[in-house]
Amino acid sequence: MSLPLSILDLATVGRDESVAESLANSVALARRAEELGYRRVWYAEHHNMPRIASSATSVLIAHVAAHTSSIRLGSGGVMLPNHAPLTIAEQFGMLATLHPDRIDLGLGRAPGTDQNTMRALRRDGSSAESFPRDVQELQGYLRDETLVEGVNAIPGRGTNVPLYVLGSSLFGAKLAAAMGLPYSIASHFAPDSLESAVAAYRNEFQPSEQLAEPHVIAGLNIIAADDADEAEQEFRIVKRARLKMMAGRGRRLTDEEADAVLDSPQAAPVHQMVKYTGVGTAEHVGEYVDWFGKHADADELIVAHQSSTLEGRLRSAELLAEVRG
Repeated sequence: MSLPLSILDLATVGRDESVAESLANSVALARRAEELGYRRVWYAEHHNMPRIASSATSVLIAHVAAHTSSIRLGSGGVMLPNHAPLTIAEQFGMLATLHPDRIDLGLGRAPGTDQNTMRALRRDGSSAESFPRDVQELQGYLRDETLVEGVNAIPGRGTNVPLYVLGSSLFGAKLAAAMGLPYSIASHFAPDSLESAVAAYRNEFQPSEQLAEPHVIAGLNIIAADDADEAEQEFRIVKRARLKMMAGRGRRLTDEEADAVLDSPQAAPVHQMVKYTGVGTAEHVGEYVDWFGKHADADELIVAHQSSTLEGRLRSAELLAEVRG
């Protein structure tokens, strides 16, 4: 039986593309995903990244929800240490009230940005240490079981928006297990801990009011195209973009310079980052997805369709949905 498929939309701002065009592309992708039967689309919180337009994650979810009718939408994730739990409870309580039974709240503890931007966000360097307590406080607001006397999330109170713990290490896996929450592992860009984190989560899972059995969502990249060479060319573009991003702010590599590095040992971190990527025709990526689902011991897969154009991402989503039935 095929695992359910979801989409992680990175809200990428393409070359020679405006932010407004990028957000319109996110609407188009979600609408097509809904038609194709994907379970959910998630958006991640990133800040001060010129090529990613999902910084105000809850606002983007609201916009896409207004242009779709049934697909689940959520955060993959909100970086909770950047926010007060009450604020996030109010935002996602509002979303759940406006769009019942369609909203997910995935939570991470990374900053989603660089050190200077962390300071601009007024985030304390030690704020990640309170992540487990903040998740509990947030959960209390959404369940109408506030942990802060006399303080309630309105809207939010009693909406029971489902929570998901996101992570790329044993910390998130163990927290999700202890709290009885679904665990989504970011193996699409942080592959090293996939097997150990999933094993720890399953071994230590404690049933909760939200979830009786463990539920693992594993991330992977897919570039499906009608022609295998076209897919490989797109994969090269993706790795080139990753390399340019990792080169550091203020440094601008030309495509030629980036390609030279990609063909050298210096690019090992880039290649490792995209370790779990299915590239090729529908048949090939279908086989890869089946393999990855077993390898990850997953209950659901969340796919980042990594083509550099909207047309490419839509076609990739279509081909994968078709081959998986």
